[in-house]
Amino acid sequence: MSGNSIGSIVAVAWIGLVSFSPFSVRAQEKVPAVEIADAQAASEADMKPYVEVVEQADAEFKMLPIPGGTFMMGSSEDEEGRREDEGPQHEVHISPFWMSETEITWDIYDVWMSDLDIFRRDALKLEPSPRDVLADKFQLSQPTKPYTDMTFGMGKRSYPAISMTQHAARTFCLWLSAKTGRYYRLPTEAEWEYACRAGTTTAYSFGDDADELEDYAWFFDNTDEGYERVKKKKPNPWGLYDMHGNVAEWVLDQHDEAGYEGLTDPSQDPLAVPKTLYPRVVRGGGWNQFPEDLRSAAREGSNEEWIKQDPQIPKSIWYLTDAQHVGLRVVRPLVEPSAEDKANKWEKSEPIQKERVGAKADIRT
Repeated sequence: MSGNSIGSIVAVAWIGLVSFSPFSVRAQEKVPAVEIADAQAASEADMKPYVEVVEQADAEFKMLPIPGGTFMMGSSEDEEGRREDEGPQHEVHISPFWMSETEITWDIYDVWMSDLDIFRRDALKLEPSPRDVLADKFQLSQPTKPYTDMTFGMGKRSYPAISMTQHAARTFCLWLSAKTGRYYRLPTEAEWEYACRAGTTTAYSFGDDADELEDYAWFFDNTDEGYERVKKKKPNPWGLYDMHGNVAEWVLDQHDEAGYEGLTDPSQDPLAVPKTLYPRVVRGGGWNQFPEDLRSAAREGSNEEWIKQDPQIPKSIWYLTDAQHVGLRVVRPLVEPSAEDKANKWEKSEPIQKERVGAKADIRT
């Protein structure tokens, strides 16, 4: 965003703050899920790819089964481009899950961000389904209206959604879970790396030679104008596209520059529950980054520079002005965790985010 654009945005005084933690108010009601072919599985052996549908919107995305297994997480000390936070290497067991074939695109994300399904419902005078009623709790007024075009002119249809905070990505997952009746969340770091590697032990899912990256990823060397449409490069061995490059992807974990030594249980479905707003982890590298940033083990921690140019006071809990390389991908575990496990692990995040109330941003261009 240019300095002139920022200067043209005038914020009216805010009347206060309210605690906003959608993770503490997840609806407990259970409603039938949208009926989708192959979306249910009684065991890992029964898991199949399926296409999820967002009701009341022309939007769908494909989910691929990821088998459970064990792998060595992190990079070896002799891997080219290795950083200290990628170790120590340690064995991790991962439970089976589905993962979205691509990054979540604007086609999906904008339904939530801009209330497109609600507008369609109202225009056609359609009665909301029980799922719609639950989903609206995570949608209406969430997030607040963006103060600029969040694509930054780089493209929308079939392009990855970008520039959301981890809080926004988590809230999107809550909405998606309510909207579909199936439990979606961000992946953990361990799940993400396991899926990215797809059984490989090399620096990239295709090998160690960065010269081959051109065939699998959008990055600094082959795109200088922004992100690209998903699925334009080769997938990894498990059929996942753009795991290297295009946009980096939010995971659930807190980032620790010291690496993985602080994990309380590093061996079974580990998660570093975030206790501070910064830094949190994104994986995979983006369109404006270098080959070493796109390695399977490479980690990046968020920082306040990602929101530096945000003109709002206080700064938005939903949008990142300066992280145009950051997006998201979702997972769905085969076994949905209990409400207690969700509260204590999978949906736990501190500090509670604060949202403005009682006033609106006056955007003048």
